[in-house]
Amino acid sequence: MTGKSAPSALTRILGVRQLTYIVIGSVIGSGIFIVPGAVLRQSGGSVGASLLVWLAAGVLSLLGALTYAELGAMHPKAGGLYVYIRDAFGRFPAFLFGWTLFFIIGSGSVATLAVASVSYLGQFVPLGPLASRAAAVGMIAAIAAINVRGTRGSARIQDWTTLFKLVGILVMSGLFLMRGNGLDAAPAGLPPSEASGPALSGLGLAMIATLWAYEGWQYVTYSAGEAKDPQRTFHRGIVAGTVALILIYLLASIAYLAALGPAGVARSDRVAADAATALFGPAAGQLVAVMILVSILSATNAIMLTAPRAFFAMARDGVFFGKLAEIHPRYGTPAFAILACALWSMLLAATGTFEQLLTYVVFIGWIFYALGALSIFSYRIREPAAARPFRVPGYPVTPILFAVAAAAVVVNTIVAQPARAAVGLGVMLLGSPAYLVWRRRGANATRVMVSTRAGEPSA
Repeated sequence: MTGKSAPSALTRILGVRQLTYIVIGSVIGSGIFIVPGAVLRQSGGSVGASLLVWLAAGVLSLLGALTYAELGAMHPKAGGLYVYIRDAFGRFPAFLFGWTLFFIIGSGSVATLAVASVSYLGQFVPLGPLASRAAAVGMIAAIAAINVRGTRGSARIQDWTTLFKLVGILVMSGLFLMRGNGLDAAPAGLPPSEASGPALSGLGLAMIATLWAYEGWQYVTYSAGEAKDPQRTFHRGIVAGTVALILIYLLASIAYLAALGPAGVARSDRVAADAATALFGPAAGQLVAVMILVSILSATNAIMLTAPRAFFAMARDGVFFGKLAEIHPRYGTPAFAILACALWSMLLAATGTFEQLLTYVVFIGWIFYALGALSIFSYRIREPAAARPFRVPGYPVTPILFAVAAAAVVVNTIVAQPARAAVGLGVMLLGSPAYLVWRRRGANATRVMVSTRAGEPSA
């Protein structure tokens, strides 16, 4: 590296705008451009029911964001959700969360986004199988390099890419609403005779699909240790970002209906491109592809900007690779944590092994999201006099509702797909022996340090 000594803590440089853009950028990848068709189908073709599902999933996400807002403002530490689970429930469940985040959820998401970006890039530049994988790996490497060189630079890229896709979605939605007339004959809701049984089951599936579409707002908690004046900024950023997501998703969903009508949306698995092509021709569909490509790059950068902070916190606790706890002496970033996440993501992208792993394990995240929300009760009991610049409104109902919703996602997966759930839980529990090894190493290192300080031989 350099002769310069490494700083002991990460620099606080993220303001309200950067935190808000991280929330939005982490969530909006390609989902809102694709998922609305499936949600409408699962809602029985009912416009009112599908929009209600989008709103309900957004409100549930907001309940979680409000809860994490109190935690982040109270304890603005690098690692976020990992730290909350550790403090409330112990190091073992926190480690299992970090283990799953590192090896599958975070890295798998980066690999998924990188491969998806190449598929959209292929609409402009023909790429063979080998070139496609090389391009995906190259994209991850480039984003990792940007993040290693400085949080300020990666946050600036996050600002611009998020702003680009926000403006793009707003302009696209406005044009669809002005030119389309698909809302004229849209049915308002489910017929009374169908508002039970299979229809309600379909609404449950639609709710899960939309919750996946909102997935990612919690990533900003990992960067709480770099929030500037976090007692004032963190809660504003996470709440503003989540509210903005709800409004954006509702607007886009209505705009698609205006462009294609309910039947057209229900038939489409690429609703944004289909709507643009139907109203403005094939060239407009290409512009939508560019917007999706930038959106995916933004989401990838947001994960690389945030998730490695959880691995950094784990390493500092002595339960992960020790090198990941280091801060680069020149750039002031958790460089090794970023590189480790990037290298594993690149391997997954190059081998194509991430798809099944991510499908099996992504629901596991909701177990830990529930634990993160429930940790607020532990903090309130153990630290009643602690400064809380933001208090979650509706306490204790708000965190309980979010935890129940998260548990429902997990239970639904276990009941509906028991084999998939068993594999996911098994992969998570593979971290147990690794935890025991790291904990033993940490205990041995502590004993050596104590004996050395006492003047005893360290061997």
